[in-house]
Amino acid sequence: MQKIYLVRHGQSEWNYQRKVQGQQDILLTELGKIQAKKLGSRLKNEEIDLIYSSDLKRAYETATIIGNELDKKVNKLECFREIAFGKWEGKTIEYLNETSEKEHDIWLRQPHKFNMEGAETLYQLQKRAMLGVNKVIDENPNKNILIVSHGATLKTIILGLLDIDIKYYNKLTLGNVSLSIVEFRDYNRVLKLLNDTNHLREE
Repeated sequence: MQKIYLVRHGQSEWNYQRKVQGQQDILLTELGKIQAKKLGSRLKNEEIDLIYSSDLKRAYETATIIGNELDKKVNKLECFREIAFGKWEGKTIEYLNETSEKEHDIWLRQPHKFNMEGAETLYQLQKRAMLGVNKVIDENPNKNILIVSHGATLKTIILGLLDIDIKYYNKLTLGNVSLSIVEFRDYNRVLKLLNDTNHLREE
């Protein structure tokens, strides 16, 4: 049974500072590197054949750390980048609440209706992400594939793989270095695991 493993990158410097990242190329924190190594250790028990990653540093570094644990190389793809947030990138959540209250409220409550100049919509994000996912799946039949990406991107991928309407986007949450798994069963695609971070628990 083919499985798609979906991993959000470890804690980045802007995650820590509560800034909107979008497609800005931000590095992992030291904690983020530790988180990635813990997940890599956990994934040794899985039969992962291939690793793909966003080309942004916080995701690629997470994927590389995991790849070192699994002795697998990482394939970078631009299509797995985070959503482009335009003028919001680099701004804190507090700043958005003060300066873009209406747009930010739409993003939080009805993100599928979010349409800000200079930013991607969820539909645009999902289209490019799913083109990448479907290409990877078609090129690697019956292979277990790990994709390391970003919160918004991964949520649109999960919904796309399960054929669930994008309007349910804000019903999902994905923490840093969380693991989600979609299984390709004979009769259906099934969400086997969502937003699991048990590997971060102290031993």
